[in-house]
Amino acid sequence: MLSRLLDICFKKYALSTRTIFISAFCCLMPLLLSGCKLAMLDPQGLIATEEKHILVISVFLMLLIVVPVISLIFLFAWWYRAGNTKAHYAPDWSHSTLLEVVWWSIPCIIIAILGTITWTSSHSLDPYKSINVDNKKPLTIEVIALQWKWLFIYPEQNIATINTIQIPVNTPVRFLITAEGPMNSFQIPQLAGQIYAMTGMQTKLHVIANKVGDYRGISANFSGNGFSDMMFTVHASSQEQFAQWVKTVKRSPTFLTLATYNQLMTPSEKNPIQYFSVADKTLFQMALMKPMMPEKEIAALCKTNANKTREA
Repeated sequence: MLSRLLDICFKKYALSTRTIFISAFCCLMPLLLSGCKLAMLDPQGLIATEEKHILVISVFLMLLIVVPVISLIFLFAWWYRAGNTKAHYAPDWSHSTLLEVVWWSIPCIIIAILGTITWTSSHSLDPYKSINVDNKKPLTIEVIALQWKWLFIYPEQNIATINTIQIPVNTPVRFLITAEGPMNSFQIPQLAGQIYAMTGMQTKLHVIANKVGDYRGISANFSGNGFSDMMFTVHASSQEQFAQWVKTVKRSPTFLTLATYNQLMTPSEKNPIQYFSVADKTLFQMALMKPMMPEKEIAALCKTNANKTREA
């Protein structure tokens, strides 16, 4: 009798604890998610907007299968319950041609649609494909992924920065990307998808910002201890503000010489923003070709670069 009473009390207590836990979880979840920002669902550029459309369409097509299947699970469990005498019991049933056609044809059609979308979007949103907007000349930015910082070189403006980018709004931007160290991944979620940065290789990414604002850029590939702090900010501004920013950076007393670059190659974490008024225009090519060049040629190229920087 006592054990029966204790068992009943324990079950009631366990149920109460579960109920309290579920209620608290449901109440706290919106609070926990309030600090999250789904950047991919808030695109601010042409490429990111198209990627969002593909994501929404893909999820909708997949839900056409997921929602009916999950609903039918509960429907079957309810209809074929032990207490339902109206349900037809057929223990020897094993095949229906009509049902086979239905549940195979629908997924095949959806897969064919998804495959078509994937094929066409892979070509239309090719990161190597330039963006043509009113025949504007694209802004070229050379990107070198270091440990654990991003170096951005503006060859046409002859400036460079660490962990920050300034671009004019509604102007195509062409990123030329490589790495000095572990393979990395360059991504600005609100403007475009990610693309890898690899030693001895050059990748490209074309983006455009359609609205003025600040957009977070990240390293989307684990590359060591400082990976989590390897972030940068993209400032999209008017053409006038961009020109003024270039003039401000040109007043920086720091030059991006080969010696400075070698110091930047030293692994470091939580790196502050830096500006360089004069940037060696051959550094990117040197970083790109270094793994494939003999040491003598690298030394000669470094000497030539140093002389060019002094002349500048």
